[in-house]
Amino acid sequence: MLFFTQCFGAVLDLIHLRFQHYKAKRVFSAAGQLVCVVNPTHSLKYAPTRCAAAQASTEPGILPPCPHHEAVHDPQLVPCMCPLFSCPWEGHLEVVVSHLRQTHRISILQGAEIVFLATDMHLPAPTDWIIMHSCLGHQFLLVLRKQEKYEGHPQFFATMMLIGTPTQANNFTYRLELNRNQRRLKWEATPRSILECVDSVISDGDCLVLNTSLAQLFSDNGSLAIGIAITTSKVHSSEAEI
Repeated sequence: MLFFTQCFGAVLDLIHLRFQHYKAKRVFSAAGQLVCVVNPTHSLKYAPTRCAAAQASTEPGILPPCPHHEAVHDPQLVPCMCPLFSCPWEGHLEVVVSHLRQTHRISILQGAEIVFLATDMHLPAPTDWIIMHSCLGHQFLLVLRKQEKYEGHPQFFATMMLIGTPTQANNFTYRLELNRNQRRLKWEATPRSILECVDSVISDGDCLVLNTSLAQLFSDNGSLAIGIAITTSKVHSSEAEI
């Protein structure tokens, strides 16, 4: 009975995913855009994170934690920056994409313009939706997070991170656009490097920020479609317009 119950649940999940993908393709196929349906994941990383620990250790009067061993840290190694988990992995920047795909099963979509369809927006915070976007010879990480910056008032934060150095990130401009019911909301900015902390970007508000009522205006049956476009640009600007 348990076996058949689990199988039946998996079939229902598959049917739901296919239905969401069909709806998205029907809406956006006319524009020739690729659609990726992204299911939510409850983050396991809201205990003190590496970024928070690193920032705290640099504050005056706070000493960094004593290491358990005297291993020499290779400065060329970077920690896992996946926002979902406190992952102990370290590696070179060139293999970050392989780690995210193989270990954390993060999907990757290729194309100049894509649509990021986040499902189940009604789930309680904290919740994350994540996808990788391959474009212009580079890989980008799009993070959409539902989080309470103030108790009882959840907000949605969307940002694009380049899997590369800050110098490389300055060569690109990304655009996030929501368009529904004769309303349009657009955010355009320079992506941040994945070497920076996603949590810091969100806390600083240097990203697309939506409150619950605004997100509902652009959602369709609990799903939020975000158009993504990346271009090369030497002129950097950040704007939000509606």
